[in-house]
Amino acid sequence: MISSTSTSPLRAGTPPPGGLAAAASAALNQGLSPRTDRLAKLKARSAKPGEASFFFYDAHFKSEAVKVLPGEYFCFNEDVLIMTTLGSCIAVCLWDRQAKVGGMNHFMLPDNGGGASDSGRYGSYAMELLINEMMKMGASRMTMEAKVFGGGAVISGMNTINVGERNTAFVMDYLKTERIPVVSKDVLDIYPRKVCFLPYSGKAMVKRLAASNPEAIVQQERAAAKNVAPASTGGGSIDLF
Repeated sequence: MISSTSTSPLRAGTPPPGGLAAAASAALNQGLSPRTDRLAKLKARSAKPGEASFFFYDAHFKSEAVKVLPGEYFCFNEDVLIMTTLGSCIAVCLWDRQAKVGGMNHFMLPDNGGGASDSGRYGSYAMELLINEMMKMGASRMTMEAKVFGGGAVISGMNTINVGERNTAFVMDYLKTERIPVVSKDVLDIYPRKVCFLPYSGKAMVKRLAASNPEAIVQQERAAAKNVAPASTGGGSIDLF
């Protein structure tokens, strides 16, 4: 497994033995065992506005998990499995190695057409929301690092809109401005992606899905496309970060 501080290029090709599930299980087994009482406590949490709240026990990964939907975020200081699925959307995994706090967001568009927005569907708000919530848990902007995923051109005919490219350009510029280093990324191309993140250890895993788009991702991308104006002018490999 590549260290969470690795800046090596992404490696495409043969997945590690056992695939994504084995990799996640190995990471989780370093200090995390199934605890149904913790799952009950997670489900009993009172969710803040925009905070992911779909908790479950993932038998495949042998871990408590939370699903981050478009417009949501989740941060934590234990290694529960934070998961999401992306098309042209972006998920940023932030981690503070000193505080051992990490989190993920999932946004659909860079901004609200220049207007102010308090929705996590937009990158400008989603980034500040995630950073601020992590800081409440003891993290610092000065010691955060980022891993960035998504921005794929997953729907035929959306090339003139370039949602994925705009999302990717926005988040990379945002992180540069905030001086938060990007230690790894898997962005653009044509693939949907499944992303898993362990917020205590900072490890992230991504699986590029088959380019034949799952219907749920297609619907998500079409919803994003309706809210963005046109610009004026084989999957399946696994990488660990």
